[in-house]
Amino acid sequence: MGIVNVTPDSFSDGGKYLETKKAVQRGFILASQGADIIDIGGESTRPGSKFISVENELSRTIPVIKSLLKKKNDLLISIDTTKSQVAEEALKAGAVIINDVSGGTFDERIFDVAASFNAGFVIMHIKGNPKTMQKNPTYKNLIKEIYNFLEKQITTAKKYKVKKIIIDPGIGFGKTVEHNFKILNHINDFKLLGYPVLIGLSRKSFIGKTLNLDFNQRDIPTAILESIALLNGASIIRTHNMELGSMTKKLMTALH
Repeated sequence: MGIVNVTPDSFSDGGKYLETKKAVQRGFILASQGADIIDIGGESTRPGSKFISVENELSRTIPVIKSLLKKKNDLLISIDTTKSQVAEEALKAGAVIINDVSGGTFDERIFDVAASFNAGFVIMHIKGNPKTMQKNPTYKNLIKEIYNFLEKQITTAKKYKVKKIIIDPGIGFGKTVEHNFKILNHINDFKLLGYPVLIGLSRKSFIGKTLNLDFNQRDIPTAILESIALLNGASIIRTHNMELGSMTKKLMTALH
């Protein structure tokens, strides 16, 4: 899964692909480098970020989705949003997956939207919201609490007749450095829920804090950790650097 942030303030590439033309170009580059899914988001969810309006998010994302599919109609596109209205318009435009960092907790109608389009739905764990999530996140039992959250949201999704479910333990979303490494070591525990596991760790701050690296120096350690995630049971990797991501995928395929 290749990342296209159509935002002015994402932590890694904020503003770089805010213009529709540049975002579309980025999407095609990711696809040419081997991305199986293009994940398009119009609202930053970096720590401390604020919510934006539905109208603003739609104006950023929908033209990109339409332009990509007009030129290459077989692309698999996911919409990275927590808003049911944005998800609905994105699916109407041709997206096939909703990637919701709130796991359906910010806007429960999003499950209904996913079901009505028979779309894939990524249920991610988050503690709090992007504005507050990194203010001293604590857990009594990290893995159990994430597991229970995912299980609860899976039950809700199934109640709405959502059939294509993917789960994501939410690395970096209300987690300390130690929490993130623990999640990587316990991916197989989440697989017990019976759904593919998506891992998004690309260029995240826990890598920078561990190795004292700026975000533009984190691609190689990202690829190393993504390899570990795949070996530990992840099915999908959400990443910025698709050249390294594709190498990782090829090596994992050869290994198996």
